[in-house]
Amino acid sequence: MSKFDRYVLSQLLVLFGFFSLILVAVFWINKAVSLFDKLIGDGQSAMVFLQFSALTLPSLIEKMIPVASFAATVYVTNRLNNESELTVMQATGSSPWRLARPVIAFGLVIMVMMSFLTHLLVPISVQQLGLREAEITRNVTAKLLSEGEFLHPSSGVTFYIGSIDPDGGLNNVYLSDRREPSKTVTYTSAAAYLVRNGTSTNLIMVDGMAQQYVSATQRLSTTSFSDFSYDISALTQRDTARGRTFREVTTFEMFGKRDQISAETNARPAQVAREMHDRFAAPLFSIAAALVGFSTLLMGGFSRFGVWRQAAFALAILISLEAVRSALVGPLERNDDLWPVLYIPALLGLLISPLFLFIAARPTLLRPSRLRGAT
Repeated sequence: MSKFDRYVLSQLLVLFGFFSLILVAVFWINKAVSLFDKLIGDGQSAMVFLQFSALTLPSLIEKMIPVASFAATVYVTNRLNNESELTVMQATGSSPWRLARPVIAFGLVIMVMMSFLTHLLVPISVQQLGLREAEITRNVTAKLLSEGEFLHPSSGVTFYIGSIDPDGGLNNVYLSDRREPSKTVTYTSAAAYLVRNGTSTNLIMVDGMAQQYVSATQRLSTTSFSDFSYDISALTQRDTARGRTFREVTTFEMFGKRDQISAETNARPAQVAREMHDRFAAPLFSIAAALVGFSTLLMGGFSRFGVWRQAAFALAILISLEAVRSALVGPLERNDDLWPVLYIPALLGLLISPLFLFIAARPTLLRPSRLRGAT
């Protein structure tokens, strides 16, 4: 690469890192707020919150890379145009095709990064996130040991703890079981303890009372007890057995095993096909986004008023391609034989770019006919 190519490529990579950081930070903060409220509210530590946040980053970065590559290309091209660097290069005989060389190299770098994310890092992170969620579900302390809050560990069950002693003792315990429509059982006790026995978990309540209300007879019966054992295993171990989802399967496994993966993940074969081909189409869309941004701005040439119109046009093209990309998901989910449609947005972008570079090499094509005649 020439010195100019290395200079432009370095500018593109620096601005790409900057825009990626900004976009990921904005969307991550928005997601982290709800995640923090959910995890910390369930009694999890800050370390668990950081682990979950880190595992959600690859999927978020995957979505932001095309936008960041487009923004970096538009910003750098606009700056080179305003500082007349592109004009000088064109005056020395460099064609738009020659000027696009560092942008193509930049797009290839982004495509490699995107491929690493879609084929490897994102499936691994989704799988680890699912495993951590299963561990949290099995964690009795996280689900039930929360002071001063009415918790609902299962449908029809309400649990409350007034306070927790340093040795693990529970005070002022309230447990309402409404899982049977015909009756409601409410337990209250001054103290209680959680006891693990193998795979089962029991709540031992001391000095309490059980109240049972039968709706058919509208009768309320109460029983006082000195100690009572209540099995809460069903509340703390529900939904702990999990299988893989199709997003957790690596791309290598998907080749030739679509039916097996569909049976394992309970997903339709069309969903598996869409996921596999989308992992190949996404990197192509990233390089297409960069080339569309560069070629569109290059058509404007040098202007004291800037190239804001070309930038707006490039943004409209990117939004249109993304809209086409979203619209094509529906047909593919109904018929997995239509997998080639996922590549249409990226191919459209890759076809539009050479057309715009061709026009940029012949600026008279965009001039009114009277001006072309005058020249």
